[in-house]
Amino acid sequence: MPCKTNSELETFLKKAKHYTKMGKVADYIPALSKANRDDLSIAIYFPDGKYVSAGNVKEKITLQSISKVLTLALALIQRGEELVFSKVGYEPTGDPFNSIVKLEMSKPSKPLNPMINAGALAVTHMIKGNSVEERFTSILSFIQLLTGNKEIHYSKEVAQSEFETSHLNRSLCYFMKQHGIIDENVEELLDLYTKQCAIEVDCLDLARIGIVFALGGIDPVTKKRIMPAHVARLCKTFMVTCGMYNASGEFAVRVGIPAKSGVSGGILGAVPNRFGIGISGPALDDKGNSVAGVKLLEMLAEKYSLSMF
Repeated sequence: MPCKTNSELETFLKKAKHYTKMGKVADYIPALSKANRDDLSIAIYFPDGKYVSAGNVKEKITLQSISKVLTLALALIQRGEELVFSKVGYEPTGDPFNSIVKLEMSKPSKPLNPMINAGALAVTHMIKGNSVEERFTSILSFIQLLTGNKEIHYSKEVAQSEFETSHLNRSLCYFMKQHGIIDENVEELLDLYTKQCAIEVDCLDLARIGIVFALGGIDPVTKKRIMPAHVARLCKTFMVTCGMYNASGEFAVRVGIPAKSGVSGGILGAVPNRFGIGISGPALDDKGNSVAGVKLLEMLAEKYSLSMF
């Protein structure tokens, strides 16, 4: 079992922190550009409900693309596997997360997987509710349940900033609407999606979500089942094949665990049956992944044989 003490984890963090200089914070969403490039923190949550941490783990970040795997779980619970995968595929893609290319080339014109923006928008479209507010409450309540934290909410500033600059996502939505993948008002879907991406968590919250996935849907503290085992399995599979954008293949080789990143610098990790990991490091590489966060996971994977392969 890795890093049984905070001081042990601090040693790894100190080594990885040097890599923050190699990345830059996301600036295409103006509100995210305010992040400190040199920040780095990590929490590891164990099945017995205990955890270790290093860095400022209470620093809030927004979920961004990490929310994709959580709304996928919720959509699968609410709608079932057959309907969800009639609208979105299973296959990884080597294209950037916001690319429209594969939508145009695929027949039928549905997103290749739920972890790219087009697929995530199609999944969010399937969340049940009669209004944006009702559907967002459903998403937020599910994330509060996963984290055991009822204080979680979203950043209105980040949501508004994303909504105002979501031109590519609007294009994806209109393309999918033309081809019958979605059938709702595009502005309402984007309102919901940008609020979902702007939900604020810290490293401990991410690690707590990670251990739920690692335990096949069981909460480590209450021991209650939060999601069916097959839903947790499907989500972990997508995390392996598509979770780190178009660097997922390299990440699988170097680290080898289910993980999902976001352009706020967050990484959610789930080591099956062992522990959950939450990382925050806003300095990103050219794929949109936390530079120092990935390096930290590589160090831990090598030291403690984390790879599931």
